[in-house]
Amino acid sequence: MAIEVLLGGPLSRTELARRLDLSAGSLTRLTKPLIESGLLVEVPEAGAPAEVRQGRPSQPLDVVADSRSFIGFKITDDMVYGVVTTLRSEIVARHDRPLATHDPAGVVELLGEMADELAAGRPRLAGIGIGVGGLVEDRAVVGESPFLHWRDVPLAELVERRTGLPVVVENDVAALVEAETWFGAGRGLDRFVVLTIGAGIGYGLVLGGRRVPYAEEDRGFGRHWIVDPNGPLTPDGARGSAVSLLTIPNIRYQVQAATGRDRTYEEILELAAAGEPMPARVIGEAARALGTLIAQIGNFVLPQKILLAGEGWG
Repeated sequence: MAIEVLLGGPLSRTELARRLDLSAGSLTRLTKPLIESGLLVEVPEAGAPAEVRQGRPSQPLDVVADSRSFIGFKITDDMVYGVVTTLRSEIVARHDRPLATHDPAGVVELLGEMADELAAGRPRLAGIGIGVGGLVEDRAVVGESPFLHWRDVPLAELVERRTGLPVVVENDVAALVEAETWFGAGRGLDRFVVLTIGAGIGYGLVLGGRRVPYAEEDRGFGRHWIVDPNGPLTPDGARGSAVSLLTIPNIRYQVQAATGRDRTYEEILELAAAGEPMPARVIGEAARALGTLIAQIGNFVLPQKILLAGEGWG
C-alpha cells in the first residue's frame, strides 16, 4: 500500500482501494498504522477550498517523503559515490571518496566510514542500497565484478555487520533503471529504455512499467552487438561491436594504439573538439556508432523514451 501511494500519490482512498482491490473498511484498517507512524499523511483534496466543499471531506493520501532516509552508494573502479535520499529519491546529502583498494575488507571499511558521516543527524535511516557493476546474486552477494576483481563477496552481510543497517546490493544499471522507472525519466511510461556508456555499456528495458531482466545484464552488454563490421578490433568486445566503439577504455585504447600516447578520456574529447585528427576520428566513429545503436534499439523496442546516462557522455 505504501509503495502504491509512493509511486502514484497523492491518491484518493477510492482510487487506492480500486488499485489494491480492497474494501473501504480494509483500507481504513490498513492505512491507520501507516498514518500513525508518520509514513503516510492525509492531504487536502485538490480543487475547491475545504470550506466550500459539501459533505464529508475527501482526504487523499500521500507519502511523507522525508519521514525516512536511505543511504545509497555506487562503487566504481576508483571511486565510491554516496548520497542520502528521501523516500522519493530526492538527494539531500552527498559525499564521494576515492577508492584506493579493491580488497573487500578495505572497501567495506570505507563504506562504513562514509555511512557514519552521511548518517550524522539523521536518526530515521531505513537502510543502505549499493550499486556495483557486475553479477549480483540474491541482492546480497557480488558473484563477479570485473572492475573490482571480486568473486562471491557477501557484500550486504559485511556492510550490515559494519553499519547495523539493512543492506541491499544490486547491479548498478539495474538499480538506475528501477530508480528512473519509479521516480525519474521513465515514470508513468509503458515502454522505456536506459542506455549507459562508461567503462562498459549498460542496457535496461522497461515494459508495462516493469524492468525486464535478461541473462547477461550483469555481465556486460554490447560485446557481440556489431554496429560496424569494419570497425576497430579492441581487447574487449568483437570487432566493430558497441563495446569496441563506445566504451571509455576502448576509445583510449584506439587513440593510444594510433598515436603511441596514453591519454585520459577527457583529453581525447578536448583534442577531438579542437580538430586533432586521430582523436576526432575515433570520437566521430563513436558518435556514429551511438546513433546507429540508438536507432536499432528504437526500431526493435519502439520505446516512448530512451535515457542516455553514464560517465561516457563527457
